[in-house]
Amino acid sequence: MSPAAPAPDPDAPRFRVRPPAHWINDPNGPFRWRGRHHLFYQYNPAAPVHADIHWGHVSSSDLVRWEHHPIALTPTPGGPDEAGCWSGCVVDDGGVPTAVYTGVDHAHTGLGTICLARAADPADDRLLTWRPLPVPVVPGPPPGLDVVMFRDPFVFRHAGRRWALVGAGHADGTPSVLLYDCDELTDWRFAGVLLDGHDPVAAGAFGDKAVGWECPQLFETSGGDHVLVVSLWDGNPRTTGCLTGRLTPGAQPRFVPRTGGRLDHGRDFYAPAVLQEPGRALMWGWSWEARDEAAVLAAGWAGTLTAPRVVDAGPDGTLRVAPAPELELLRADAPFATGPGRAVPLPPAYDLTVTAYGATTVTLLRSADRALTLRLDPDAGTVVLDRSGWPREGVGGSAPVTVEVPPGPGLSVRVLADGSLLELFVADRATVTERVYHRPGDVAELLVEGDAGVSAWEQVPPRRG
Repeated sequence: MSPAAPAPDPDAPRFRVRPPAHWINDPNGPFRWRGRHHLFYQYNPAAPVHADIHWGHVSSSDLVRWEHHPIALTPTPGGPDEAGCWSGCVVDDGGVPTAVYTGVDHAHTGLGTICLARAADPADDRLLTWRPLPVPVVPGPPPGLDVVMFRDPFVFRHAGRRWALVGAGHADGTPSVLLYDCDELTDWRFAGVLLDGHDPVAAGAFGDKAVGWECPQLFETSGGDHVLVVSLWDGNPRTTGCLTGRLTPGAQPRFVPRTGGRLDHGRDFYAPAVLQEPGRALMWGWSWEARDEAAVLAAGWAGTLTAPRVVDAGPDGTLRVAPAPELELLRADAPFATGPGRAVPLPPAYDLTVTAYGATTVTLLRSADRALTLRLDPDAGTVVLDRSGWPREGVGGSAPVTVEVPPGPGLSVRVLADGSLLELFVADRATVTERVYHRPGDVAELLVEGDAGVSAWEQVPPRRG
């Protein structure tokens, strides 16, 4: 549980990672060290706006009880990160946890530098102190490619060497992911363009609106494929996508995708970060605010991270995604709903699973003249989230969201709700992340109508032990 809880604002998530106040955006550097998961994030400690970005830092022994730590990275006056410590990752460099991040100065125009910071005491399981190196390991983009966006390093291992991805955009509007050889973390060599927007699979999956691919991430699936995750930038952050394929062998790997699509079908999810663990890959995303600026400033906080998700791909390359099983530690001792047909009040945070065997409607929120619903149709393989009665600010509007999965005799949707954060997991194949803000007179009430199985649990602080 985040120490930010309990929050006076009922829209503030209690059990997701976020600072007690002010601004959070991208998750950075999920990392496991000495039995604890560490998670960093883009943080403005002074106001709920994107400015003066530091790295916030939390850690947990179980993925549900999060301990806030001192700020890990702070802009250095006169240094390469004087205007912000932007996104990156954390790696084990010879037994020393090392942050690899984007530094921006006051003159930057979208072009960052690649900087390093090392944990001052690797024996400290909470990694409370970090020391930046004074000189970037990469001062800017490679020459000759007309790169106008350059940021967000992600380091991974492949074929016995260490490599890094960097998100990029080019002057002609082509997005790309650049590849670096960084087997020695202080000596980077440009190794070419891993993939760009001209690739036909990428173009078919993402369209042609993005002019940059931010926050590239890569994870290996249980079947031996790789999934490349990118955040689509068109001058502003828009949405996320993923491509499943393979890394070619050899001195300069290339990524060959075979399928791809939306990573999350909602409108309030961006810049995910991935941690590759033995047997699984974990993912967190940023869910931005979808209310007007005045409401954000009045609340005094902006943004939250999502629940951790276990991500994979099936034999056909399509996404598989489910909540991390550790989240069940947040369940109360007994469910508050176990069947359809009767309206029951919903707590501020809950974990709901509905398995429909015929057309089913699930109501989660209502007022005098409208309702927020999920419509499940297993024969058609569709789930429709209709939140049109609760308009949101920002890209994408508030129209119903439809998710399609293979039809079958049953269709399951798991709902994690925490304050204004709503996360849907559809048949372990797709997610929808949206922000829904309650208004005076709204009634949070669960009503399941149809042939369906139901289990609903309040999320509560877990017992110690």
